[in-house]
Amino acid sequence: MKIGIDISQIIYNGGVGEYLTHLIQEMVKIDTKNKYILFGSSLRGRDRFKQFQQSLTCYQNVSFKFISIPPFVLDIMWNRLHMFPIESFIGEIDIFITSDWTEPPTSTAKKVTILYDVIVYKFPEETDAKIIATQKRKLKWVKKEVSTILCISESTKKDAIEVLGIPENNLKVIYPGTTL
Repeated sequence: MKIGIDISQIIYNGGVGEYLTHLIQEMVKIDTKNKYILFGSSLRGRDRFKQFQQSLTCYQNVSFKFISIPPFVLDIMWNRLHMFPIESFIGEIDIFITSDWTEPPTSTAKKVTILYDVIVYKFPEETDAKIIATQKRKLKWVKKEVSTILCISESTKKDAIEVLGIPENNLKVIYPGTTL
């Protein structure tokens, strides 16, 4: 099976990048049967992508695809217009895992996304309006197209049910520091 993963968020310091980095490192370590295509996009974060790529060179089942498109363009292209399937950038895949910022369409791949928290919905006064708008656009596509949502805690899962209205059977908890 070919699994694509959006790793764009690893260039940022903080919880989202750390969670994603460790999750991928553990996945490729324990799963040598599947092929992983790690996709990243950034204008300024290519050094961090290259460092991450170097840390995984010992795994034969991992490849990388980097593009230099800024996050706001991907928001327009994928969250607003929902154009250009991810396969046009990384090739054919069976599953695509998205993370924090954008929700690209797929041609045929099933989709999974990671939900870290719902702070932008619970505390909008604490969050920049552009971030709230981007997250709402992404969520619209998540609700329509994603069959499995990985929550980082039971609290996030509870919030996804109560605040976002996502059915419990679509949610699975994958704690930081644990494997699938």
